[in-house]
Amino acid sequence: MGAYEEIFKKSIENPEEFWAEAAEGIDWYKKWDTVLDRSNPPFYRWFSGGEMNTCYNAVDRHVENGRADQPAIIYDSPVTDTIRKITYRELRDEVASFAGALKGLGVEKGDRVIIYMPMIPEALVAMLACARLGAIHSVVFGGFAANELAIRIDHAQPKVIVCASGAIEGKKQLAYKPLVDSAIEQSDHKPEKCVVFQRDFVTAELQEGRDLAWQDIVKDAEPADCVPVLATDPLYILYTSGTTGMPKGVLRDNGGHAVALHWSMKNIYNVDPGDVYWAASDVGWVVGHSYIVYGPLLKGCTTIVYEGKPIGTPDAGAFWRVISEHGARIMFTAPTAFRAIKKEDPNGELLKKYDLSKFETLFLAGERLDPDTYHWASNLLKVPVIDHWWQTETGWAIVANPMGIEQFPVKPGSPTKPVPGYDVRILDDTGKELGPNEEGNIVVKLPLPPGTLATLWRNDERFIKSYMATFPGYYETSDGGYIDEDGYVYVMGRMDDVINIAGHRLSTGAMEEVIATHPDVAECAVIGTDDQLKGQIPVGFIVLKAGVTKDAEEIKAELVQMVRAQIGPIACYKQTAVVTRLPKTRSGKILRGTMRAIAAGKEYRMPSTIDDPTILEEITEDLKKLGFPK
Repeated sequence: MGAYEEIFKKSIENPEEFWAEAAEGIDWYKKWDTVLDRSNPPFYRWFSGGEMNTCYNAVDRHVENGRADQPAIIYDSPVTDTIRKITYRELRDEVASFAGALKGLGVEKGDRVIIYMPMIPEALVAMLACARLGAIHSVVFGGFAANELAIRIDHAQPKVIVCASGAIEGKKQLAYKPLVDSAIEQSDHKPEKCVVFQRDFVTAELQEGRDLAWQDIVKDAEPADCVPVLATDPLYILYTSGTTGMPKGVLRDNGGHAVALHWSMKNIYNVDPGDVYWAASDVGWVVGHSYIVYGPLLKGCTTIVYEGKPIGTPDAGAFWRVISEHGARIMFTAPTAFRAIKKEDPNGELLKKYDLSKFETLFLAGERLDPDTYHWASNLLKVPVIDHWWQTETGWAIVANPMGIEQFPVKPGSPTKPVPGYDVRILDDTGKELGPNEEGNIVVKLPLPPGTLATLWRNDERFIKSYMATFPGYYETSDGGYIDEDGYVYVMGRMDDVINIAGHRLSTGAMEEVIATHPDVAECAVIGTDDQLKGQIPVGFIVLKAGVTKDAEEIKAELVQMVRAQIGPIACYKQTAVVTRLPKTRSGKILRGTMRAIAAGKEYRMPSTIDDPTILEEITEDLKKLGFPK
């Protein structure tokens, strides 16, 4: 039995012993009474009775154990031309001061604090300061629309909002304070205070009596100590978009979360204390929570906080500069970022300017990694390119190539094998388990491992309905796919990406895989549209690589032949729109559901997470040219 098989088997057959061992990796004020409380399924609880503090584990203990002068954070901001290194000692002092300031505003254990900030070190300081006090933070992506922020204010009911005066988005300055003011005006719940971190390039006006400048309140603040909390106490709420348009507040606990993330750093990413780790994401997303803030700091790594884009700040070599300059061993980002780089610099000319000799592994997640992007990145970087699959709800990887346990050969299109702790199965719609290579619903047998969602904030009923009701005894991922004969998991996309063409169920994800291999295509999306004759038919949207001169009609004809050759005439793939860009969330997910609604002529709610709403007008026009809605 290989190392992975042995570890995986133990994690499933004896989770209590497995996770008790993993829990020795963090510091406890009081050990747990029960490793896994199974008394109230599906509300399983990890390390009940244990007491600890996440901020102490992420910051203070490293200062006490010899890492005081090691950089905890490297802040790299091409948009403000700033690079700043913050040691663990400096981070502890900043966090303790800001926690003291929050405490002075009446923030206590169990209170909520909404954080609305760009990618600056103060966003991490605010999160860790909440964790230090036992307060529950809820980070809302900086620049989110005021009405969406208002919904989250009403739901989380924060005592305090912490924001920055603004950010630089592309070439524009975006003032945050007017958005925060508008959101507070729209919400029924009114936070008592709003703390504003004033940035050099945009000064926020402060409302007397409610608003305070960060810089002012930390000057005289009494540094606050870490407050012991129960392992089962909430650490944060993170909102993820729900199907009804109403956000779902994923609730993460303290103990299980710290244990799982600390364990994942070595076993999945193969990093050690002192290594430089870079997750090119945003603290508004789960990747930012898990792998910009908590994971790397719990492990004693140096984490990079990057305020910039993969292209345009200043060019498509931005990522290579950051890796080279700061000696990053590991990078983790979304495939979208690499598709953007591939579009701008298809031959990787800009990479030649930089020394990536310390760089060891690229991890990608957040959406499906199409084989074409995998091969492009792999050939360019000459390091392992590791796809792994997880969700906001799980907080860390469900399926991965566990680089710190045993490295498996990569199969393009598969994020490899289930991570220890996750008992992944494939079920048909009736709940019957399917065999190798049979496509169905991807589920995880309960209990879920530590670090996954405990419930939804103030909505146990929706937690059960959304994740636990369809297949009792299993967590429903809402993704479809299959497991092959070698145990590799293939995630084919959300179950609603399966379309029914004349009685045949086909995956639009599979069609996208074919289209993405065309040499002129930088990015693509395929959606199912209504058809009177066949029920549904696919329509493709493609973004061409920079510098393509070939006639668009010729490319479209080639795509029809490619899908026909690789999937078959049964796919009925005949229509393609060439677009300048695809509608996406800020984290890079393509908004296929919204595109489907436009094609069907149905009303849709503007997704709160959309990067640029104007793109939907272009998509509407493109669909009209193709005859949609019919």
